[in-house]
Amino acid sequence: MPAPARTSTEAVVAAARTLVEQDGLEALTMQAVAAEVGVRAPSLYKRVAGRDALIGLVADQVAIEMADELDSVLVGDDPAEDLRLLAAAFRAFARRNPTSYRLLFDPRPGGVSAAVRGRSVEAVRRVAGRLAGAERELLAARMFVAWANGFVAMELAGGFQLGGDVDEAWDFAVDALVRAWERPAAG
Repeated sequence: MPAPARTSTEAVVAAARTLVEQDGLEALTMQAVAAEVGVRAPSLYKRVAGRDALIGLVADQVAIEMADELDSVLVGDDPAEDLRLLAAAFRAFARRNPTSYRLLFDPRPGGVSAAVRGRSVEAVRRVAGRLAGAERELLAARMFVAWANGFVAMELAGGFQLGGDVDEAWDFAVDALVRAWERPAAG
């Protein structure tokens, strides 16, 4: 009879994500993950093909978690309000997960898989399509993600050094997106 498994893929991914969040991506080694889950590093290769594959699993988990949170805030009656709620959820998620959030936009091997990438932007595309019109859905969704990620990246890096209220700047930009997108949809 084979020996029982001492860990699971889920435990390995959870340990990897904790390491990434606490110590950064450079701290993610197979040895460090193995120590976290209580096995020897070679045992991890039964669960994942290597470090890049493990980073990919963590990135997928982060993307799915964020997608679920974005979906959960939508009320559906008012697309402008949904965009505001979506933006707030996006920012809150990034603030709670500042290191692992960066994996969503990391171009290195082991990023978000194609299947999960599509799922991760569904809520944004739905709201963008309702506000900007179906023909501009992808354009508007890309605009939102580029702006929100850029703003959040600057915020997480302490990049807003000119004073003023950063929350007010966030709200100003979201309102500007709503106004810009509503015009094409209406006319």
